[in-house]
Amino acid sequence: MEQEKDLIERILAGSSAAYAELYEQTAGDLYKLIRLLVGNTEDAQDVMQETYLQAHRNLHRFDRDRAFRPWVTGIALRQVKACRRKRWLQARRIGRAAQYNRRTEEADFANESAERLDRGEWIERIERLPYKLRQIVILKYLNDYAQEEIAEILGIPLGTVKSRVHAALERLRKSGPKPFEQESLDSAENAHLKTGGRYS
Repeated sequence: MEQEKDLIERILAGSSAAYAELYEQTAGDLYKLIRLLVGNTEDAQDVMQETYLQAHRNLHRFDRDRAFRPWVTGIALRQVKACRRKRWLQARRIGRAAQYNRRTEEADFANESAERLDRGEWIERIERLPYKLRQIVILKYLNDYAQEEIAEILGIPLGTVKSRVHAALERLRKSGPKPFEQESLDSAENAHLKTGGRYS
């Protein structure tokens, strides 16, 4: 946190090297999130570029007593929403809006949390979730955000996050997980209930 604050101070003072360092520290996980949400590499790269441009432009407004990662993730999700809207409008204009909802190619990510999921069938199941539930699953289980952080990032009540976690787990369970996957989902759901809907 202190190192982050120091980097931000240096960026605001005009250091391009500090900005490059902050980018290197945060871009990897953020790209994996964006890639899963937009569904293709080209759009993901565009969203990444716009996200960090917006972050740089608005860095003077950032509260340096808070963590940078949730803040820049919030910017990224707004850019993802804008990208999806733009692509849908383009598809609609040429009469192919339905085709825009095609299943995306298997995502390429290698962070340790993602290793807990089967790279084939699991990714397909997550991508079949409605967008709002997919967001929650990716933020919670692939990016290891706490539910309180997710609420802050998405700008929604904590109770809404909890209900979407529950709904996402139910849909994933009904999609027919393998036995070891069922156990994993049941464990997550039991923790959800025992803690009053809060995951650690």
